[in-house]
Amino acid sequence: MKVGDKVSVFSDLEGRCTRGATSFQGNKVFVGNGVAEMNRSHIFCSDKPLRGVGVRMVDPLYQSPPFDGVLPSLVFLQNLPSVVVGHVLGPQPGERILDMCAAPGGKTCHVAALMRDQGEVVALDRIRNKVERIRQNAQTLHLQSIKAFCFNSVDAVSDDPPQQTEGPPFPPESFDRVLLDAPCSGLGQRPNMACSWSLKEIRSYQPLQRKLFHAA
Repeated sequence: MKVGDKVSVFSDLEGRCTRGATSFQGNKVFVGNGVAEMNRSHIFCSDKPLRGVGVRMVDPLYQSPPFDGVLPSLVFLQNLPSVVVGHVLGPQPGERILDMCAAPGGKTCHVAALMRDQGEVVALDRIRNKVERIRQNAQTLHLQSIKAFCFNSVDAVSDDPPQQTEGPPFPPESFDRVLLDAPCSGLGQRPNMACSWSLKEIRSYQPLQRKLFHAA
């Protein structure tokens, strides 16, 4: 395969195709046709990390244009359920809202926008780099009412919170409204060619979801 060659793209449903194989008879599904943007040797023989576009799709199976990076300071694309959540929550200007599992911040930013950026939206997530992503999104969208903290929301409520701190944990009844989108398997979130989740892995979310729900 050389740059400019027309190629067909398939997805290996069982993950059994070996790297660099020239043929594969296993279980696969056709994704579409494209034009190679890299040589085969560049993809499979280079010691450097691969970056960029390997195949530019010209005949995809589904006509779904990408929107990554489109008007990032003006638009934050979300799926319909995520948008509906903010309206059901019904935040009002001047209120104090808690988003317990906020990363990457789409619903957090939507809530702040619905409040006209008046009030306070506290966003929590227990993974530090994800919290930084929330802050970056808030800054990109010029939302001043969002305060993001790295904290496990299971422990977000305390009858004896530390004094002189604006962050968690918080005393009971500290917020006008609480948004909880608890961690889950995400199986219904994006189309997948194959599912490798076990029933045990899916059930592992239930105890955490219950703890978060009680804290909320």
